[in-house]
Order: sequence, then structure tokens, then C-alpha cells
Amino acid sequence: MPPATDNAERDAIMVRLDDLLHERRMTLTELAERVGLTLANLSILKTGKAKAIRFSTLAAICRELDCQPGDLLRYGGGDQGPDGPVSEHPLRPAR
Repeated sequence: MPPATDNAERDAIMVRLDDLLHERRMTLTELAERVGLTLANLSILKTGKAKAIRFSTLAAICRELDCQPGDLLRYGGGDQGPDGPVSEHPLRPAR
């Protein structure tokens, strides 16, 4: 794996959990109860502070939000998505 560069923020995985919850009018607490995660762990994911996500967790979130993993996660740190500006949180690169 190449060393982290100044582009690490730009090349980050972006989390769109906040946007998906808003679109579905669901609270983080409700999602946490449905997927069996603590509110604290789901909040870490939502704010982009998570370093990893288990496939089983990703599958449970996608099941409850009726979405695909690509709807939840995006690659790249630019503030412009294919449909205009996006409000996403980057997962911080592991050091």
C-alpha cells in the first residue's frame, strides 16, 4: 500500500449516512435499533470517524435504508458529486 500523501483527504471514502437518513425521514437512533448497533458506533460511522466497516454491518444498514453500498459510500473527497454538491463525511485514513 502506498504511503499516505497530502491527497489522503481527497482520496477518502465518503459516508452519506446523514443524507440517506434525511431522505428516508429516519433518525440515527431508529436505524441503530433496527440494525442492532449502538448509537455511539453508528454515530462514529456517520461522522466519518470510522476506520472500517464490517460487511455484515454494511449489509444491515443497506437492508434497512433500502439502498446499495454505493449509495452509502463514495470514493473521493471532492465536494462535487455527479448530481451536484454533496454533504458527506470522509472516513479517516488509517495511519
